[in-house]
Amino acid sequence: MEKTLDLKLAELARNPASNTFILADAKDADMAFGIASPGHAADGRLRSLSEFREHIREIVSQGIVDVMLMSANTSELLTIRERLFDDSGVTPAARANDTTDIHLTRGGRYASAPSRPFATTTIDHIQAGKHPCSPEERQLGADLGLYSVTFNNDPEHDLATLQAYKAFRIEAEEKRFRHFLEVFHPNVPPSEHRLSPETIPFFVNDHVVRMLAGVPRASRPLFLKIPYAGPKAMEELCAYDPSLVVGVMGGSAGTTHDAFSLLDEAKRYGARVALFGRKINSAEDQLSFVRLLRSVADGEIVPAEAVKAYHGALQAQGIAPLRSLDQDMEITSTSISYAR
Repeated sequence: MEKTLDLKLAELARNPASNTFILADAKDADMAFGIASPGHAADGRLRSLSEFREHIREIVSQGIVDVMLMSANTSELLTIRERLFDDSGVTPAARANDTTDIHLTRGGRYASAPSRPFATTTIDHIQAGKHPCSPEERQLGADLGLYSVTFNNDPEHDLATLQAYKAFRIEAEEKRFRHFLEVFHPNVPPSEHRLSPETIPFFVNDHVVRMLAGVPRASRPLFLKIPYAGPKAMEELCAYDPSLVVGVMGGSAGTTHDAFSLLDEAKRYGARVALFGRKINSAEDQLSFVRLLRSVADGEIVPAEAVKAYHGALQAQGIAPLRSLDQDMEITSTSISYAR
């Protein structure tokens, strides 16, 4: 079945100013948070991994998101064994690496130490669920992965990050594995990265374009996933190279208005992709939340009205909201760190 991601990327390649928008659900939290990854159920208990995966099935069946990002383990189950995506317009993707700054174990301190490159999984395991594998077996699983980098203004650590990404790109090109690139803001304390808060978004922008200047089309990421740091940084990056499709990450859970406003504003200043993980996973009704994210992304409704429509959907289903409508209409300061 034709994938909406491919159709939208083709449209953006023809017309970078197109209004088309790519929406992804990031259900790869088990690569970071451990037991707490699935989030909390309505009764306050932690969900099981089975419940977490059932939400993935429901959202894929809904057919509104363009990409479903998963861990390699979940992708093997749903993409290879269950064939969930065969008759769906949704593209399966798997997290291809898990740098140390997203190792968010209880009691751990890895998130504040300089990011080091690491990958638990392999391209073979994402594509075929096994290693080694035949060319035919590579068609069984996902052909898209998320690769993540974090630059900390530290030559030694940043060089190791660049070297690991280069090795991944070469292998991915050989195995016809596509990827999109996630670039975090520095994860170490300001005293270590020595960058002012105002400088960080432009530090990241420069790293992105400098790095990709040495990458030919065959090895380039399909799109970027970066923290949204305001209009100026977003407009600068999008204007520099219109062929580069820029996306934003959803950040921490926040309010419903936070999510809808982030998407709306990022799109206004050039973003054409948004990946929401915790904001979707923490929603009282994930399907209604995703449906309204799509309506905001497609310009069918403004964020404030989407919040009211979401609460109306909860009321119609008899679902108690986590926050009152007035509280959920607030715009709060949400973190751009994976760890918070």
